[in-house]
Amino acid sequence: MKEHVSVITRKGQVTIPAEIRRALSLNEGDKIAFEVEEDRIRIAAHRGSVVERTAGTLKSTTPMLSPEEEREVAEQAIAEDVVTHMGG
Repeated sequence: MKEHVSVITRKGQVTIPAEIRRALSLNEGDKIAFEVEEDRIRIAAHRGSVVERTAGTLKSTTPMLSPEEEREVAEQAIAEDVVTHMGG
């Protein structure tokens, strides 16, 4: 395994060498995870949970429906589906 060396700055920051960033497909703004294993540190790409990765992707300008309104919309959709499939 090839060893890569970086220097810790006064702020505790370290530059991850380009070869490692490429190997882990890391880009600016990505998160990384640190794990301490005895006297070593393991660094891995942190992909996060599905919730973290998809948060905010389904934004809408339509106001949210109340539970009652959601039930009414669902009941209407079910009724329409029944009529469609029953040939009415």
